[in-house]
Amino acid sequence: MLKKWSLLIGLLFLILLLTACSFMGQQDGSITAEDIPDEPSKDEISSAIERASNDEIDDIIEANFPLMEEITGESQKAEIYATKEFKLTELASVLSTTVKPEEISEVKDNQQILIYPDEFITLRESDEDQDVLMIEVAGDEFVKRNYSSSFLSTYFTIRLLENMLGVNNWGNRSRGEYRGMRDIPNRGNTTFRGGGPGAGK
Repeated sequence: MLKKWSLLIGLLFLILLLTACSFMGQQDGSITAEDIPDEPSKDEISSAIERASNDEIDDIIEANFPLMEEITGESQKAEIYATKEFKLTELASVLSTTVKPEEISEVKDNQQILIYPDEFITLRESDEDQDVLMIEVAGDEFVKRNYSSSFLSTYFTIRLLENMLGVNNWGNRSRGEYRGMRDIPNRGNTTFRGGGPGAGK
């Protein structure tokens, strides 16, 4: 009888350990090709983006890519989508041709930022899986309250950022330390949720 109890306790401990590991894996922000639901082909996605009936870039991304994670900060959130079908420059070209951004950065550290009137769109190749491109959609309020000014100033001038965000001295008083999708592992408010196209809003 004691042997059965020991076996049962050991089995329960193993289940708890595996559950914890799975949860930690989801919380660390790493997205691999296996995590992404089946997608249409690159040509089909490109055509859908080009035929979009509105020019809201966040709606276009939501409609065409699976939502993988949400990062919450106070009352705002950023959403992270992912795709296996595009490389960074390919998707940047499709998005910026369909809806022209107000500003677009150079590619640095496998990452590029497109600034639209109400959103910052960050495209980044996954460190975990070279076949995955991550797409972060962050509203202006999320950027103002959470993004590190030193991070964004590697892509744009502080003066341009302050103009885009409609604030003065943002670079001097910014309290946020978020440095884009590379910071997901350090954010306690990250919530992981799988989703297909259109999920999450």
